[in-house]
Amino acid sequence: MRQRAIWKCLAMSVLALAMGASHAAAADYPARQIRLVVPFTPGGGTDIMARVIAAEMTKNTGQTVVVENKPGAGGIIGTEYVARASPDGYTLMIGSVSTISINPSLYTKMSVNPLEDLMPAGAISSTPSIFAVPADLDVSTLQEFIEYAKSRPGSINYGSAGVGTSHHLAGELFKMQTGVHAQHIAYKGSSPAALSLMRGESQFLIANIPSLQAALDGDRIKPLAVTSLNRAKQFPDLPTVVESGLPEFEVVVWYGMFAPKNTPEEVVGRINEEIRKAVSSPTVQKQLITEGAEPMVATLAEFEQIIMRDYEKWKRVIEASGIQLE
Repeated sequence: MRQRAIWKCLAMSVLALAMGASHAAAADYPARQIRLVVPFTPGGGTDIMARVIAAEMTKNTGQTVVVENKPGAGGIIGTEYVARASPDGYTLMIGSVSTISINPSLYTKMSVNPLEDLMPAGAISSTPSIFAVPADLDVSTLQEFIEYAKSRPGSINYGSAGVGTSHHLAGELFKMQTGVHAQHIAYKGSSPAALSLMRGESQFLIANIPSLQAALDGDRIKPLAVTSLNRAKQFPDLPTVVESGLPEFEVVVWYGMFAPKNTPEEVVGRINEEIRKAVSSPTVQKQLITEGAEPMVATLAEFEQIIMRDYEKWKRVIEASGIQLE
C-alpha cells in the first residue's frame, strides 16, 4: 500500500510539473521564430493569406513568423511535414477547406489524417465563389440558367481548375441539388477554366472571386450568384445562390492556422489570441477584402464546427460522384 501511495505521489508530481511547464511555455509564447508552412506554391490564395497574417503576427509579437512553402500532392506534403513536427507551437500550417476537410475523403492514400493529426489554432478568412456563365448566354438569373440547362441535357459542360478542386466539387454539388446534367472538364488551373468559359466551351463555372476578377472586370463573363450565405462585399448587388432558390447551397473556401496534435492547449490558446488580434486589425481586414476574402473572427469551437460540417458535406459529394485520387 505504501509503495502504491509513493507511486501515486510521484505521478501527481510529474503531472504537476508538466502542467507547470505547459503554463510557462504559454506565458512566454512566442519566445523565438515561428515557422508557418504553406502546402502550396507561392502566389496562390493560401500563400497570400499566410503572408498577410505572418506580417501582422510578427509586428504584434516581436518574433519573426517565417513563411515556408512546401508544395506537392494537393497540399499533402506540407500537411505531413507539419503533422510530424514538434508539437511546441513553433511549426504551424495555413490550412484550407481543401487540405483539411476535403483531402481525407478525396485521397485514398494519405499517411496522415489532418482531422486527427492537426489541431485548429484559429480561423483567418473565407473566400466565396461566383457562379458564372458566358457573357453572351441569354440568361439573367440562376433559376433561368437551371431551366436553360435542363432543356439541353447532354450539351452542358462546366470547367474546373482540376479534378478534386473546390471548383469541381462545387459543380458536382450543384448537379446534385438541381438535377442538372453536366459534363465536367478539368483544366490545369483557374485561368484556363475561366478562358474556357469566356470562349463558350463550358456553360458554367463556380470559382473564387480572385481567380475570376479580371474576367469580371472586363465583362467577359456573366456572374449570376455568389455562393456564400451572405452577399459578398465586393458584389453587394449580386444575389446569393440561396436567395436564388437553392436553400442548402453554400460553397466557401476558408483558411485557418493549424498546429501538430498534442500541442499544449495553453499554447494553442495563445496562438489563437494572436490570430484573432491579427484578423481584427483594420489593415489586415482591408488586405483580405482586396484579395476577395472575408475576415473570419471565430472561436476555436466555432471553427471546429465549420471544419467538421464541411468534412461531412464534401464527403457526401465525393462519395456520390465517385471522385478519388491517389
